[in-house]
Amino acid sequence: MKINNYGTQGINPYKKVNKVEQSNKAEGTKGADKVEISAAAKELQQVSQVSAARTEKIDALKKQVQNGTYEVNPQDVAKSILNFYSKN
Repeated sequence: MKINNYGTQGINPYKKVNKVEQSNKAEGTKGADKVEISAAAKELQQVSQVSAARTEKIDALKKQVQNGTYEVNPQDVAKSILNFYSKN
């Protein structure tokens, strides 16, 4: 049994696309690139800003500890411990 090609023969659809792209390039028209940032990515950028502020605070505390000027308030520490264990 022999099956002949039905319809158009020898047409490569990719060649047609390339001709259209080449004609667009010849005319000088370019497709504009578009970048969209998702909400999750924007949230991650904000988190990085928070982490930057946190590292600045940590560096300031390290300097205070190294200089010997850092003082711990025992009442604040006691309140924090009580709050931690009372919530659990």
